[in-house]
Amino acid sequence: MSFFAATRRRLMDRLWPWLCAASVALSLLMLTALLTLLLVRGLGHFWPATLEEITLRSGDVVAGQAIRETPLPQKAGNERLYFTGNRDIDGASWRWVDVDNITARTTPADLIRLERAPWGDFIGRLESLEVDGQRLTGQAAWDRLTAALALPADRRPAGQLLLITAEGQTLSQPLSTISKALAPNAMLWWQKTRLWGSSVWQFLSEGPRAANTSGGVWPAIFGTVLMVILMSVIVTPFGVLAAIYLNEIAHQNRLTRLVRIGVRNLAGVPSIVYGVFGLGVFVYGIGGTLDTWFFSATLPSPTFGTGGLLWASLTLALLTLPVVIVATEEGLARIPDAQREGAMALGATRLEMLTRVVLPMTVPAMLTGVILAVARAAGEVAPLMLVGVAKLAPQMPVDGEFPYLHLERKFMHLGYHLFDTAFHGEDVQAAMPLVYATALLLVLIVLVLNLTAIFLRHYFRRQRGNEC
Repeated sequence: MSFFAATRRRLMDRLWPWLCAASVALSLLMLTALLTLLLVRGLGHFWPATLEEITLRSGDVVAGQAIRETPLPQKAGNERLYFTGNRDIDGASWRWVDVDNITARTTPADLIRLERAPWGDFIGRLESLEVDGQRLTGQAAWDRLTAALALPADRRPAGQLLLITAEGQTLSQPLSTISKALAPNAMLWWQKTRLWGSSVWQFLSEGPRAANTSGGVWPAIFGTVLMVILMSVIVTPFGVLAAIYLNEIAHQNRLTRLVRIGVRNLAGVPSIVYGVFGLGVFVYGIGGTLDTWFFSATLPSPTFGTGGLLWASLTLALLTLPVVIVATEEGLARIPDAQREGAMALGATRLEMLTRVVLPMTVPAMLTGVILAVARAAGEVAPLMLVGVAKLAPQMPVDGEFPYLHLERKFMHLGYHLFDTAFHGEDVQAAMPLVYATALLLVLIVLVLNLTAIFLRHYFRRQRGNEC
């Protein structure tokens, strides 16, 4: 070996570990940046933000929440984006302000923020409240308003609010249209913390409102988890049985190799293709036939001949089937032939050898395939748009009516909810914090599902180690 070749080899031996370490560090850095972005933008949305009142050189007064500041495109200086609300008065809920034009900037304690329907948030001041034949002003009006909003919707009194914007315009607002009232500038830090926790809980436990731009995501959480569980129950036995046949039963010839190649290629097929297949075969084919046989009295309104939870679960099971097959077959291939031969030599039948020796040793590999299947299925959106997901599902797939689990019903999904909120809302800018919060929640759900499968995999590995 020449001097230059030896030097290059020593250099590569020293360089490769550093390159591998740098790749791992870069991956962890990107993952940390992603999670930090979702945490700050998502969970920060629920913190009661300070409301500002600014005065411009022109004399105009603007009240709102400062969102972000960017450089002006054609001149020196910055402009700041404010969420001002009051869409029914100003025609827009957002306003860009040149920072150099601001002459005064304050945070008055009497500025309030009301969440209402149908015009979105109001930012301004509460002049008076008329309720139960009384006209209240000042702190008494605010206390009575918060007490009324704490009651259930069917027990709230009828009333009328007189509101004033920062520009001095008045507005009469029925109490029945108000869902939340905040005075963030007058709140202490512990009050804001308590309200933040309450807002996060409402986001997790309530349904969406205002075309998915406010409210919670509980129906989407429930639909996502239920669909993933059904998909896992369907795909696991089929994937395991197919892997057992390919590795343990079928003759290893050209046809078997072609089947393996086909299975691996199916893993790379775009997910929308599976959605089209599910729509044509499951929904229109099988579902339409079931309607003709068993639900003819309800036609032309379809029961199973339209998208639903069952067809979505089957479509995603078909989508993730190659992943489970490949992972399980690789686990079967790693088991030494001596284990099989020893079981057969002790008098075990082929079935007993498979069920009592080979399959228990392959459980970790099976669960690895399920983990990968869950990770992919939980985030898929394209096929679900064709086979059952809905923007708003009026009925949950599980309720107290027989048969309790209604596989024919449409359902909500966090991935589609995120897509719809980000691109199909009336006010995309206002919905962006909810997009980050929903994305964070989807990541956490996938993480919890994966950790559950990983825990089971480690449990079975320990059990196998104890038996050995």
